[in-house]
Amino acid sequence: MKVEPKLYGCQSMTGELRRVLVRAPRAEDLHGWRAHGWRDEPDPIGIAREHEAFCGLLEGAGSEVVLAESAAAGNPDAIYTYDPALVAEAGALLLNPGKEIRRAEPAALGEDLERNGVPIVGRLSGAEWAEGGDFCWLDERTLLAGRGYRTSSDGIWAVERLLSGVEVLVFDLPHWRGRDEVMHLMSLLSPLGDDLVVAYAPLLPVRLAELLQERGIEIVPVPDEELESMGTNVLALAPRVVLAVDGNPETRRRMEKAGVEVLVYEGKELSKGDGGPTCLTRPLLRTA
Repeated sequence: MKVEPKLYGCQSMTGELRRVLVRAPRAEDLHGWRAHGWRDEPDPIGIAREHEAFCGLLEGAGSEVVLAESAAAGNPDAIYTYDPALVAEAGALLLNPGKEIRRAEPAALGEDLERNGVPIVGRLSGAEWAEGGDFCWLDERTLLAGRGYRTSSDGIWAVERLLSGVEVLVFDLPHWRGRDEVMHLMSLLSPLGDDLVVAYAPLLPVRLAELLQERGIEIVPVPDEELESMGTNVLALAPRVVLAVDGNPETRRRMEKAGVEVLVYEGKELSKGDGGPTCLTRPLLRTA
């Protein structure tokens, strides 16, 4: 009897990344950069080159890279495929971005997920606002959720109802610079392994800092000067093997000192919308 390969299942942040969905930036979608709050206009040639190299690093690490084919409709934010959906063992939940201009993304990404063998097992609607950047697996049965300007209590409760057997732990996010600037839970920390995270400790919710300590999870601290250049935004390719945007040398040094292998990519154009390697990927399959 032929055994079909597993195509999805991802209740981990640090298991070996076997399959991942990305969206290549298209020149015709970049004109919306100002409306979507990008810091500067992206160069179409430069951003395409950076994304191709980024995908090459993922493939070199052993990941099958799946390209989204659905329409982005002039939305440059659509390259940040982490936010519109959450993939669990049973399939994908289509979320509902709190950033109004991104609300067409879940349906579009849903087409790509189903086309590539990932079933849709739930959808958020109405005032159930939720973005992927506010959800982080602590372990396969524990999901951390950030309550902030992009993810509402109703959105978090909807995710919890749809995830059978999963405990969702909710933390209020800091106001920081207000509603108009992105502040996701994963703007503050990224898991590097079962017992290690990289984080900007001064902004961590107290209860989250206490939880990490209770679980014996060590923090690699990001220095003040590398917070806004996304020192906290790191994608685990496997336990203690990560991909990070180039330009945060002190954070990289601290991770390597903690025993983490760090690969870097150039993101001068890709990050103009304040998205790092986690934002640029929607992991579909991770294995222990």
